Amino acid sequence: MKPVEYESHPWSPGNVYASRNVIRKHSGPYRAAIPAKIADLDFVTLLDGQVHADADEATQQLVRFDQYLAARSDGDSGELAPMSSILLRTESASSSQIENLTVGARQLALAELGEQASRNAGLVKANVHAMEAATELADDISVETILEMHRRLLETVDPEAGNLRTRQVWIGGSGVGPHLASFVPPHQSRVVEAIDDLVGFCHRDDLSPLIQIAIAHAQFETIHPFTDGNGRTGRALVQAMLKGSGLTVHTTVPLSAGLLVDIDRYFEALTAFRESDPVPILSEFSRAAGYAAVEGRALIDDLNLIRTESASRIIARADSAAWGLNDLLIRQPVVNTAYVAEQLGISKVTAQTSIDKLEAAGTLTESTKKVRHRVWQANDVLARLDDFAAQIKRPG
Repeated sequence: MKPVEYESHPWSPGNVYASRNVIRKHSGPYRAAIPAKIADLDFVTLLDGQVHADADEATQQLVRFDQYLAARSDGDSGELAPMSSILLRTESASSSQIENLTVGARQLALAELGEQASRNAGLVKANVHAMEAATELADDISVETILEMHRRLLETVDPEAGNLRTRQVWIGGSGVGPHLASFVPPHQSRVVEAIDDLVGFCHRDDLSPLIQIAIAHAQFETIHPFTDGNGRTGRALVQAMLKGSGLTVHTTVPLSAGLLVDIDRYFEALTAFRESDPVPILSEFSRAAGYAAVEGRALIDDLNLIRTESASRIIARADSAAWGLNDLLIRQPVVNTAYVAEQLGISKVTAQTSIDKLEAAGTLTESTKKVRHRVWQANDVLARLDDFAAQIKRPG
């Protein structure tokens, strides 16, 4: 595999507020990357046997994880749907955290509910929508589907959402210019060709799926096709390819959580890829997949235990909507009457009755203490989700 090459382009800082020294450092030609083409590159013989073996083992872990979640659904309990939803939200939160967009489980649930929440919560909520788009569009990876993922990610905050960039971007350095950046992606004139080559690579059928996904992700981050949101869109593409390849059928794997465990190594692996060594990013994806499968299963088991213990405390008829609400809280641990009524297809009066039953059971706690616009939260679910996020960055 060839390393990225570089080409020179002119640059003028324009009308910026900066010292003469800063402007001098960011004036004149700069060097932008020319990504290697990968659509037809022979990765099969390029990689050694251990890389393939590690990828195969990680692949089996992902398949077993997906099958494990499916096996825990008994059809009528509705267990699979809320577990899948919370895993997708967990993956979105982890992917956003890689970009230093950190949000607690309660704030994200408030944002999903439409209640007032932090700015970060709104951005992570948008990432959830991008991940949803990725899984919906998994059967047809194309330039258009990648644009749709990006549109859903940034449509509320960026007028350029859903469009390939038309100007130079860079990573690190100064906002004045690209000269001191740690990496300068391709000039905007090369983006369309590079993305077309990437899509061609995504449609190959001669590679181990996890190897193909890792390389596609690294190439996407090298191209950096958007002015903003490249990391989150690139990890949404990972989820689309996981589903499209059949590795995940029933759920979203929190693979970003595995990458987040050692974020420096993840970024170093992307740099190594640009320098012609794909092995580190493949190793990172294999390691992250294993972590995601193990910790994702633990999360599912703990949430199901919370759900079961809560159900044991409910005093209600067998046909009561309280049982459905108990399941709903795994997916959406902060609720109000209107949300419960809409999701369960019941009246607001019946919804309030169900909330009261779960409050009496100790599952829900009112968090607003208002006469109107009341909100309730499932503290045990929120605590487990926050613990999952905390353990990712916990040393050792």
